[in-house]
Amino acid sequence: MTRRRLPSLSSLKAFESFARTGSMTRAAELLNVTHGAVSRQIKALEEQLGAQLVSGPRHGLRLTPAGRELAAASSAAFDLIAAALPGAGAAEEMVVSSPGTFAMKWLIPRLPAFLDAHPNVRVRIVASHAPVDFGQGGLHAAIRIQGDEPAPGVRRTAFMDHFHGPVLSAELLARLGGDHTAVLKAPRLHSETFRPAWAAWAARAGVDLPASDLDREFEHNAYMLEAAAAGLGVAVVPWAFAQADIENGRLAAPWGFARMETRYTYLRPSLANHPAAVAFGAWLVEIGRRSAGPPAAGFNGREHF
Repeated sequence: MTRRRLPSLSSLKAFESFARTGSMTRAAELLNVTHGAVSRQIKALEEQLGAQLVSGPRHGLRLTPAGRELAAASSAAFDLIAAALPGAGAAEEMVVSSPGTFAMKWLIPRLPAFLDAHPNVRVRIVASHAPVDFGQGGLHAAIRIQGDEPAPGVRRTAFMDHFHGPVLSAELLARLGGDHTAVLKAPRLHSETFRPAWAAWAARAGVDLPASDLDREFEHNAYMLEAAAAGLGVAVVPWAFAQADIENGRLAAPWGFARMETRYTYLRPSLANHPAAVAFGAWLVEIGRRSAGPPAAGFNGREHF
């Protein structure tokens, strides 16, 4: 039988804890050792493997490409060991990164169905729209809006189409008399999360945008949606963000929604096989398949309502 070439398990555990938490201090707290002990264990692991696993200044260490690969493999291995231990039927935490407004408006309202079907899984959602780095922060999976660009080391599953369209409150729409030119010239709302939203929608919908009377900017899509519902202007948002507010009458979508080239995509490390993350991805695909599409346009061309 071939002998396995394995590094020191204590050093590997220290490294995996740092990779999962993104911090020497938090890794030390997790392992109940000192910051220096974690640092020394990782240094010993690098010397044993003959590879640099972390780089950068002391208070800004990040994983190298070799470190990210080892982090994904070691986290998966520790997950498998934990699942095989007696009493492994206890609740298991899964950390999912998601754009905040998508989590708030679409994911969380549907989450009880997944938790009912998987009572031993705890889902912790962290809000982010930044590029996903599975070597930092202990993520098991992530949701992003993206196209078909390659992602080395990542499994990608598109689970729902992506639509964008202008929305505004029913009261503001009534005050504007349903006139499409007046709607387009009304105060225009923007989110720092996706500043080109208006231009991207206009290009896909074939609409010439006139100059707006006023531009208002918000830090997050969630704030912008509330501003639109409050009658502060018109916002271009994804259908998934606005669906509940449109169905309950808080918002109106006079042009409907244009299909975008990007899609809602579920991401997992290619080397990991976290059972809960696999089940969560399958659930997203099924929920995405069953989700209602956006409504048709309320008016076209130069017609009024």
